[in-house]
Amino acid sequence: MARRFAPSVNAGSMADIAFLLLIFFLVTTTIQTDYGISRKLPPLIDIPPEGRIKEKNLFRVEINQLNELLVEGAKMEISALKEAAIAFLDNGGGSEDLTCSYCQGEGDIKSSDNPDNAVISLSNSRETNYATYIAVQNELVAAYTQLRNREARRMYGISFVEMEENLKNPRYQRDWHVLKERIKKIQSMYPEKLSEAVPKHQY
Repeated sequence: MARRFAPSVNAGSMADIAFLLLIFFLVTTTIQTDYGISRKLPPLIDIPPEGRIKEKNLFRVEINQLNELLVEGAKMEISALKEAAIAFLDNGGGSEDLTCSYCQGEGDIKSSDNPDNAVISLSNSRETNYATYIAVQNELVAAYTQLRNREARRMYGISFVEMEENLKNPRYQRDWHVLKERIKKIQSMYPEKLSEAVPKHQY
């Protein structure tokens, strides 16, 4: 009597099909993305402890648990913060070696000596609304940007924002190294010294 062999199945094609299905699902599956607010943090700058900074060179900005903005202890609308910060940064109240030749502020001796010594201290409560916190930060950064734009136009005939855009543009046809040095020059005139304290509980 002849021996019968059990029929075998070629599994090679099954592996190919499984691989194709895997690729199909990887390509067509939508991955859930978390959305947030795009915010570029300021560069790390060596800021001395507040105890070593002259009180007149410190601009205190605080957001309390009620989302109220306090500037130097007094309530202020967020819309007025940028101009107040500009007045502080551009004051130019220093004398002798602390003189600021390009500042256009009032020169009040009770306010900041020069932009290099001026520090903005931002603190907030843990109960502060995130949108309010971002709005305040944006106004402070806008103050630095406006002053940098002014000096860039005066010195080079182009805004600081445009200079940064040109630096990122691969099609920029002028001397890239010269542009980079000019950006550093403007940044050194108004360095972004923004000190953020650890959020605290307020009751």
